[in-house]
Amino acid sequence: MKERIIFHIDVNNAFLSWTAVDLLRKGYGVDIRTIPSVIGGDEEKRRGIVTAKSPVAKKMGVVTAEPLFMARRKCPGLKVFRGDYALYRQQSNQLYEYFCQFTDKIERFSIDECFLDMTGTSLLYSDYLSLAHRIKNEIYEKFGYTVNIGIANNKLCAKMASDFEKPNRVHTLFQNEIETKMWPLSVKDLFMVGKSSSKQLMEMGILTIGDLAKADPHMLKRRFKSQGELMHNYANGIDYSLVSMDSSKSRSISVSETLAQDIDSIPILKKILLRQADNVGRQARKEKLFAKTVALIFKTGDFVSYSHQMKLVNPTNVTEEIYKISLLILKNGWRGEPLRLIGIRLADFTEENHKQVSFFDQEKDLHSNQIQEVLDRITEKYGDGVILPASLKEK
Repeated sequence: MKERIIFHIDVNNAFLSWTAVDLLRKGYGVDIRTIPSVIGGDEEKRRGIVTAKSPVAKKMGVVTAEPLFMARRKCPGLKVFRGDYALYRQQSNQLYEYFCQFTDKIERFSIDECFLDMTGTSLLYSDYLSLAHRIKNEIYEKFGYTVNIGIANNKLCAKMASDFEKPNRVHTLFQNEIETKMWPLSVKDLFMVGKSSSKQLMEMGILTIGDLAKADPHMLKRRFKSQGELMHNYANGIDYSLVSMDSSKSRSISVSETLAQDIDSIPILKKILLRQADNVGRQARKEKLFAKTVALIFKTGDFVSYSHQMKLVNPTNVTEEIYKISLLILKNGWRGEPLRLIGIRLADFTEENHKQVSFFDQEKDLHSNQIQEVLDRITEKYGDGVILPASLKEK
């Protein structure tokens, strides 16, 4: 069996870096990465929080997820820039297309990070460390921002490696390096170990990843159930998950958002779901697919994940219908705890809408579809949130 070679590539401070590059391209006189600056929300509505910060702002004590007014107190003269998610998607897609020249086995792990499965490419690339440095340098030269690259024999270790010293670095974490490079780290640094779990582990005297790797797996399973087994495997660098590639015809279409802070506010969650419903609906319409299943994905602050889904009598790809179904799932499936992540997934696709309608309803649907196509073209050009159906606008 061939030894697996996995790259994990993560954009350094993606939202602020992508905004900085875009501003420089448009003639803005200063690289905002070199001044006290943040990406934040709407201050006028007093809901503005820091979602990304420059190194200068970080040195002055600004932290992610704090209110902007607090950040300004710490950092007089702080420059605040609004996030541009249409720009971020465009930058993410550009980066993905760049990766395609190296392998077709690519998994988007999030908007700013990908796994590349380089297994079996040794005839093309004899030195993977040199290749990683080439990729890192080319990204900076072509696109104007930096990345970290982790190289390992599985996805877990590749991701852990990319989180070592930043920015603009390449790190390895092969099986023979786990004991020296990963075990000395705090247990809270292990991927998928949340605040609650790390606190419990430390109370048990398990302070480092090495301590966790050597702990009794049966004891961990009794205390943490299935998560205990997962944590023990991860601490020992064990991960058999495959790089999940994009397919030409989606078996599912999903979008999720890791929140800047844990959220349990229904109005805020509704706004997020509206944006996500439009996103997945637009992608389904682009591929001319109709979903027979809508699911919501939840992840708590302790990294506990669960989902709830609804089977549809009439398949759909309409934003308004997806949103209303999502609200029903939220009402019936969400347990009410603060969420770290929420997402929508469409699945069980058909290429035909089998909805039973009268002649007059067909004419109405045709008119609605034409309007929806126009809205999609406007959104593609100007970005999310520019225009939405009136029935979905907040009163």
